[in-house]
Amino acid sequence: MKKIVVLGGGIAGIEAAIFLRKYNFDVELISDRDYLFIYPISIWLPTREKNFNDVIIPIEELSRVHGFKFIKDKVIEVNKDGFILEKGGERKDFDYLIVAIGQEKLKHKGLEYTYSICGNPQEIISYTEKLNEIINTKRSGKLAFGFGGNPKAKEAVRGGPVFEILFNVDHYLRKLKVRDNFELIFFAPMPKPGERLGETALKMMDMMFKRLNIKSITGKKIVEFLPDGIVFEDGTKIDSDLTLFVPAGEGHTAIKNGNLPKTEAGFILIERDNRVKDCENIYAIGDCVALEGPEWKAKQGHIAEVMARNTAFNIALREGLEKGNPKTYVEHINILCLMDMGNGGALAYRDNKRAMLIPLPIIGHWMKKGWGVYYKLSKLGKIPRLPGM
Repeated sequence: MKKIVVLGGGIAGIEAAIFLRKYNFDVELISDRDYLFIYPISIWLPTREKNFNDVIIPIEELSRVHGFKFIKDKVIEVNKDGFILEKGGERKDFDYLIVAIGQEKLKHKGLEYTYSICGNPQEIISYTEKLNEIINTKRSGKLAFGFGGNPKAKEAVRGGPVFEILFNVDHYLRKLKVRDNFELIFFAPMPKPGERLGETALKMMDMMFKRLNIKSITGKKIVEFLPDGIVFEDGTKIDSDLTLFVPAGEGHTAIKNGNLPKTEAGFILIERDNRVKDCENIYAIGDCVALEGPEWKAKQGHIAEVMARNTAFNIALREGLEKGNPKTYVEHINILCLMDMGNGGALAYRDNKRAMLIPLPIIGHWMKKGWGVYYKLSKLGKIPRLPGM
């Protein structure tokens, strides 16, 4: 039985381990966290609609259900012939290696004064505590929400979750009847944040900002974050009592430390079948890779899962357990997001033929809630998985 090691316990790594076990491979998954954090539904932590246990799945539980081995350790270096763990040291005992360790945050001066929805889960927990402290004690304030860019890897921008948190906090404050006491400000360095969704989506977003009385500051480069706000290149400043900011991604330190082929931004170079370039038995999936595709491409969870399932198939194909041709991820490149707004939602979609944002009043919120339930139960094998999900 071939031994396959999966580095990373996020959406991509877990999906890879699950599908590799369907071929009865000997699978070992290594992650520095002992739980899968479900980022898409963590947007409801700040508004108290969910608690921490609602948005995680213990990896030990997934391990028992699907039969893979789990080791908690931190990956500090990945090379063409092996990898190094913080506790376990150097490892080369595998037939195949799948790298799914995600990306890290691009550094900004004063970043420690902000909180992220897409980084360490502790950040969104701390943000939740701080937000509700301000609401319960001050009953007023200025709240800033923004995301950054990376010119070296435009697909590594995470804007959707920021919009979702912004709209949910707005709805939360309205339910508490204190919205008029708060100023909500959105900021981003690019002139048209969200333009990858198309002009129609931009116009709809602008209309929503005006309707909800959300101030928008775009097209200004961020110079520094301060305890009480954000400073821009033109010398202007946003005052903020609490700043939620999602930096663009850059390559993981473990990839930068190793000798795998990578881009200037530190993302792994892969073939279309997710094999790492110039490496016969190493694959890479999810946020740690450099995506091929159109200018508007984006790193999203459903693409990471496609990569994971394809990689399991492609390894099985090489081992004579499947028939056909290697599967690639490129034809699956699209943007698909069910954006929640607290009291409704919108379906955002883009491919090479069309771009659209479809409003889903009321039902959109419950559709996303339903997806969260489905995701947890299906991952644990308690309900059947829908085709392609």
